[in-house]
Amino acid sequence: MKLCMIGTGYVGLVSGVCFSDLGNDVICVDKDLKKIEDLKKGIIPIYEPGLEELVIKNYKNKRLTFSNNLKESIKKSDVIFICVGTPTKKGGSSADLTQIYNAAKEIASSINKFKIIITKSTVPVTTGDEIEKIISKKVSKNKFSVVSNPEFLREGEAIRDFTYPDRIVVGTHEKKSNQIMKNLYSPLISKGASYVHTSRRAAELIKYAANAFLATKITFINEIANLCEQTGINVEDVSIGIGLDKRIGGRFLRAGPAYGGSCFPKDTKAITSTADKFKTNLSVIKSVIKSNEKRSILLLNRVNKILQKKIKNKKILFLGVTFKANTDDMRDSSSLSMIPALSKKGALISYYDPTGEKKEFKKVKNVKFEKDFKSAIRESDLTIVHTEWNDFKSINFKLLLNRKKLTVYDMRNIYSPNKMRKQGVRYFGIGR
Repeated sequence: MKLCMIGTGYVGLVSGVCFSDLGNDVICVDKDLKKIEDLKKGIIPIYEPGLEELVIKNYKNKRLTFSNNLKESIKKSDVIFICVGTPTKKGGSSADLTQIYNAAKEIASSINKFKIIITKSTVPVTTGDEIEKIISKKVSKNKFSVVSNPEFLREGEAIRDFTYPDRIVVGTHEKKSNQIMKNLYSPLISKGASYVHTSRRAAELIKYAANAFLATKITFINEIANLCEQTGINVEDVSIGIGLDKRIGGRFLRAGPAYGGSCFPKDTKAITSTADKFKTNLSVIKSVIKSNEKRSILLLNRVNKILQKKIKNKKILFLGVTFKANTDDMRDSSSLSMIPALSKKGALISYYDPTGEKKEFKKVKNVKFEKDFKSAIRESDLTIVHTEWNDFKSINFKLLLNRKKLTVYDMRNIYSPNKMRKQGVRYFGIGR
């Protein structure tokens, strides 16, 4: 099939590249000319394991092309995916759909034959209805079909998630569109993916409900971890004990920092905003949002206790600053609030992340990037494991003992408390 992906952000680029790898002809379109030129050279704008190799392979095979000419790309394609950003509105909690509606207007002026228009971006319920209205002002309804096909890609695992998905959700009332979508995804369905055909509105809500539920699981175990710290219980015992219940499941029951990233913070806010619009109170999700917002403050209080309320001039090292491992995504990472807060209290902050130095900290006082994290550990008064990169999992702290006892605050519980203490490390974890 001939596909057009509007937007080469995380969703558009990964989906487009993977569709091309399935044998489709894919045009990835973006207004950012530099990004398009870089992609043609095999320079990838995001960190995602395995993506660079797939881009180079399919670009060479001419199944994948990059363009900044949206009109021409739409005319050449049969299926149009809208993959633009839907950030939280400034000063509000609802999703900003400006880019979605702008894309719809451009599509409307470029339709030359029947097109299936798919929202791959995460959008609130009724967005598909609005897209349909925008396009039908210029084009007859028998010339297009608007479908909802949400993505369920995890950053750091996106290629595997696309290739071996749990489910493919397609929201449309039209048989023709549904059949075309089923054909498009047939290579994945044949490998065992469940094909879920729903109404368009249901598909839109499924994405938000899934993210809200996962965010709730994270927040739940973080709150249980708080109780564990007060009662001398290891939260990991609790996670295993409840996670083996098949009704609950063990995934997303790992205590740690506040959830962050491109999805959970904005999507939990957006679904509550949609519910308010329809006069429905999603009180559980609202509580999750509040608890997560307070999470970093709780962790900062623990840092204060670990350092015996003497933060000024203390050397604090952050191992990892991205919101999770295997991504360079800094969006809503808890490090963005924790590092400046400690800097304001007079701490001397250094950080190391495998994806390199971060522009977000360049203007923050007394913050520097370290190229050699092992040397930085030796010099630090406190090492905070913020992100669970594999680089940190096999550190032999015994070899790093220097003039003083090392103090480690393991926010991801990647080390054994007993082993750390045997190595002479003053060790603190989450919910332990």
